Amino acid sequence: MTRLFSLSYFISRIFGFYEVLIIIWCILSWLPIPREGILADLVGAIDALVRPYIQLFQRFIPPFGGLDFSPILAILVLGFIERALLVYF
Repeated sequence: MTRLFSLSYFISRIFGFYEVLIIIWCILSWLPIPREGILADLVGAIDALVRPYIQLFQRFIPPFGGLDFSPILAILVLGFIERALLVYF
């Protein structure tokens, strides 16, 4: 039972971390970021982790009035996948 609890905890933490990365990515998209330096490298790393997943949803939901709603759908789908995995494990 302890092994299953630790696996479900690990799954929950990974999905939670990725959801936070998506939110940080959204916030950083509104800010002016320098082209060089540690901050630019950090933003580039977050972008490399999040953008491929977000682009899956941007194909179906184009920006509306300058706002991109695909991260909201991406987080909802992550939550659905997380719940499905937690039921399985």
